[in-house]
Amino acid sequence: MSHVSGAAALDAGLEAGQEGSGSSGQSAVAWHYGNPLVEQRHLQEDCGVVDRSHYRVIEVTGEDRLTYLNTLFSQKVDEAQPGTVTEALNLDPNGHVVHHMTLTVLEDSVLIDVAPVGFESLLKYLTMMIFWSKVEVREAERAIISVMGPKAPEMLVAAGLAFPQVGKAASVGNSYVRHLPWPSGGRVDVLVRRENLVGAWDALVAAGAAPVGLMGWEAERVVSLRPEMGLDIDEKMIPHEAPRWIASEFDAAAVHLNKGCYRGQETVSRVHNVGRSPRVLVMLQLDGSATLPSTGDAVMSGKRSVGRVGTVVHHADFGPIALALVKRSAQESQGLTVGDCAVTVDPASIDRIEQLPPGRVAMNKLRGKE
Repeated sequence: MSHVSGAAALDAGLEAGQEGSGSSGQSAVAWHYGNPLVEQRHLQEDCGVVDRSHYRVIEVTGEDRLTYLNTLFSQKVDEAQPGTVTEALNLDPNGHVVHHMTLTVLEDSVLIDVAPVGFESLLKYLTMMIFWSKVEVREAERAIISVMGPKAPEMLVAAGLAFPQVGKAASVGNSYVRHLPWPSGGRVDVLVRRENLVGAWDALVAAGAAPVGLMGWEAERVVSLRPEMGLDIDEKMIPHEAPRWIASEFDAAAVHLNKGCYRGQETVSRVHNVGRSPRVLVMLQLDGSATLPSTGDAVMSGKRSVGRVGTVVHHADFGPIALALVKRSAQESQGLTVGDCAVTVDPASIDRIEQLPPGRVAMNKLRGKE
């Protein structure tokens, strides 16, 4: 494959990018470079580089920055060490998801990147919540490039960057390089100054990374069951409806289950300890011979609506797929449709919870029902 580089690549991709979702801000970057399924293979088999500069970044500075952020969001960061990378949610008082973000803790600041549809409201919220805290909040003129694939470590080093451990970030010149555990195999994000975007892209392509449009990234994100603001998250979504957001012994995820108070925590605690989320995020396999659904379309079981479609994309292995929020009871239903398109919940994405919630276990012990 011939490698397109520099401004020519980014400009050429913008034409293909018009196929992306304008409401989510994705049309600002390349959707593909002419052969999207082949491009996606680079993310799986060697190394691909994706322009994700439509994301925007907020910088929080000041001596109280960690305790300030810890009181607002679902992640525990009050004791985070420089170089820590994690995700977090901003919830409303009823526990509904308002923002999803990635936090990069540096020596003297915290960088927060967020989908473009949530940037302005998050920046406003952070500014309004300063009160007496010794912090400053501003937009950081940073752009994100994601590097993925089994050969990513050598490509990053060849480009003069770094390959940090998972969950860690490193400073390289005027850029920050961080390693996150998803999609499959993980990814490394390079946060560069916006004026250095083309130069950083050129260096990675010259090192051997193949240009991959956002469509390849979106396909991997869907398979990873990771929702995106403006596409998969509606006004009623609560954190447990996206199981990959909930912390476990293996992944800090976006919701820390043992930290101090924050807005919406009551809902998180109640669902985790005594209940089940009413809906769950699943991957749908779509009938490619029919008209594919659009974001926001209803998932139907007969004449009954049982869910909502989010991101729709073609995957190199699975064909047409989508994320959807569906009623927990409908995950294994047969005969689901979206318009005239037959859909099936991918079995690997079904959230089968076999153990009782911790609170139920405790109540049963008190009642002598062990």
